[in-house]
Amino acid sequence: MKHQLPQENPPTVETLDDLAKLSNYSLMDTLNADPDAKANGVDHVPRQVFTGHYVPVKSTPIKDPEYVTHSKGFFRELGFADSIAQSDDFVRMFSGDISEVPAPMRKVGWACGYALSIYGTEYYHQCPFQTGNGYGDGRAVSVLEAVINGKRWEMQLKGGGRTPYCRGADGRAVLRSSVREFLAQEHMHALGVPTSRSLSLYVSKTEKVQRPWYSEGSRSQDPDRMISEAVAISTRVAPSFIRVGQLELFGRRVRKQEHPKAMEELEKIVLHLIDREYSEVVDNNLTIAEKVVLLAGEFRSRLTSLVTNWIRVGYCQGNFNGDNCAAGGFTLDYGPFGFCEMFDPQYQPWTGGGQHFSFLNQPAAAERNFHMFCLALGPLLASHPGALQQLDEIRSGFADVMQRDMEAMWAAKLGLESFHPVLFSGLATLMMQTNVDYTIFFRELSSLPDDIGPLQKSFYKGVTYEIDREGMEQRWSEWLTQWKSLTGSQSQSRDKLSKQMKLVNPKYSWREWLVVPAYQQAAEGSYALVRELQEVMTQPYAEQSKAVEEKFYRLKPSEFRELGGLSHYSCSS
Repeated sequence: MKHQLPQENPPTVETLDDLAKLSNYSLMDTLNADPDAKANGVDHVPRQVFTGHYVPVKSTPIKDPEYVTHSKGFFRELGFADSIAQSDDFVRMFSGDISEVPAPMRKVGWACGYALSIYGTEYYHQCPFQTGNGYGDGRAVSVLEAVINGKRWEMQLKGGGRTPYCRGADGRAVLRSSVREFLAQEHMHALGVPTSRSLSLYVSKTEKVQRPWYSEGSRSQDPDRMISEAVAISTRVAPSFIRVGQLELFGRRVRKQEHPKAMEELEKIVLHLIDREYSEVVDNNLTIAEKVVLLAGEFRSRLTSLVTNWIRVGYCQGNFNGDNCAAGGFTLDYGPFGFCEMFDPQYQPWTGGGQHFSFLNQPAAAERNFHMFCLALGPLLASHPGALQQLDEIRSGFADVMQRDMEAMWAAKLGLESFHPVLFSGLATLMMQTNVDYTIFFRELSSLPDDIGPLQKSFYKGVTYEIDREGMEQRWSEWLTQWKSLTGSQSQSRDKLSKQMKLVNPKYSWREWLVVPAYQQAAEGSYALVRELQEVMTQPYAEQSKAVEEKFYRLKPSEFRELGGLSHYSCSS
């Protein structure tokens, strides 16, 4: 999980005209547009979309945009000059105004519909029409596909205005949630976890919207007041933004025979997904049935690996619905996410999320999403019983693959060559009873301590620990002795083992109480802390300066416990 070194190649994209030459709109050129859509993209009122893969939509620019930050690392990977992020035409485009983009860029973007399933159950009532035909990208507007250095990227404005799927909302994202998403995407990438990426972040100096949020010091579960917040647009980038929920939508339409082109549209979106995300592993010369089976097997591998990585770094998606599950197998949506500080298998940052999406229940949630993925693919194999059976075997084997990946991950975090269930079970119990900081504990363990002293840096000290401190410390010492015995019997040297563990156990993790001041200061026009966090969080495995360590590598202060908007939050953004 090494942090990627910046490329040394000189930038190849220094102007928006340079970027325009790389544009290539595969989705709009090969898939079906909604036949009821307006060609000019002025389509901002909630309505039912009965057919088609996308709706042409013109994004709504934010007023008086101001530069906040851009991803220097991602710019280097793409070959973008840093200076372009503050150039007038780049700012105009990526703050929502695509009316003047240079040819062959297009002056209309697109939004897509998808279905909703929650933990493997199909829902329709979140759609304002109770039909499922009005649910989709309500405020995410894609404005560009480009092939850069041989790789296809889609660029999507989060908060780019209303679409037919907005369900009556304003189509905007606020600065608070935009700062969180921008920083989280780049942090996750640096952690070695597959994710959408952050390109740029702009805020309006004059446009504000009302949002429910928490008053200062509130310990309420739900927001207790309305506040006025500046709107912002962050641009997120991925090979595609096709979701499991999109496949579900087209699969449902086939099952319910909703229109004559339903099967054709399902097949088209699946083949498009393969072309965008799986072309390197699925041979284009195979039959559709063979492609679908290979797709399912590869997505299963990616999904189990993804969720395993989430747990490795302490990430909790919070709302892992089918529509928040990228069909390419990466982290897609940064809405009510959080990172587990004090170890708790049931950690859930979102007040509306429920235990089914809690920290250590994410493998089960992933299995439900994979089941819905396979259900959506099923109609394509109706006349291929052999392939249908293979698909079912892949689906039913998910739990075993997930378990194997999880055990390998826990072994790696502990520096073991193989998973040791008794040792792990004992550790999990001790971590809960002592209220251990998840990130600090595993990082301190990675230095192979001789006694429990260094590990105590991670102890919040729970009730059980305080009642029987001496007994708990004895149990920790016994566990450490057992662990050292197992690691000591392995072939690698102590130095090599420590380095290996530090590549899996980050030193710096997302801590909401450090992010809150960053977006609060940003709301006052100061972006220094946002940029400082960006620097620290994109080097999570590195031993950084003493000043950085003292500021960012420490336990959550007790005064922040249970605070609304910091220890828990609503999905509002």
